[in-house]
Amino acid sequence: MVSLRIVHLSFSAVSAGVFAVAAVAVAPVQASGNVYRCGNEYTNQPSRIQRGGCVIVTGGAVTVVRNAGRGNARPVSAAKAAAPRKAAANVQAMSLPSSRHVVASSVQRARDGGARSILQAELNKAMQRLGELRREYNSGEPERLGSEAKNYQKYLDRVAGLRAGIQRAESDIAGLQRELGRAGS
Repeated sequence: MVSLRIVHLSFSAVSAGVFAVAAVAVAPVQASGNVYRCGNEYTNQPSRIQRGGCVIVTGGAVTVVRNAGRGNARPVSAAKAAAPRKAAANVQAMSLPSSRHVVASSVQRARDGGARSILQAELNKAMQRLGELRREYNSGEPERLGSEAKNYQKYLDRVAGLRAGIQRAESDIAGLQRELGRAGS
């Protein structure tokens, strides 16, 4: 019988790095038997269910996070996961299996080249969108549309939306340029 023991953690309590590493270890599993929710914990362990306060979970898939390399799986409380130093320790504890595949340098160069070309295409699209927004914005005085002739507030709202869109596009471009710089283009 597969033993399930899952602790609910909110996304805000888990740093992005820990989340990325943990996402690799998550696998959907169809558990045999019933799965129960005991507070924020999901289990099929009879000892926990007998203590009470558990409700059977019906429908939906159950995702099991396996504790790689450890025989004793223990739940992690949300308070412990929220602590940055604990999160860093958890990242170090989760190591990849020793049977890692080594990628040939030519294959890695091809992957890097593909990633750079995708980033470049995204940068080109973002720059094109920025140009369109700036043309429509017309230095803060875009032409009024038919529906805005009698409703000045509607015009002001559209101008504010265009200004926000320009700032967002500029931010996207700056981020893509940073990523391209890291990729070594």
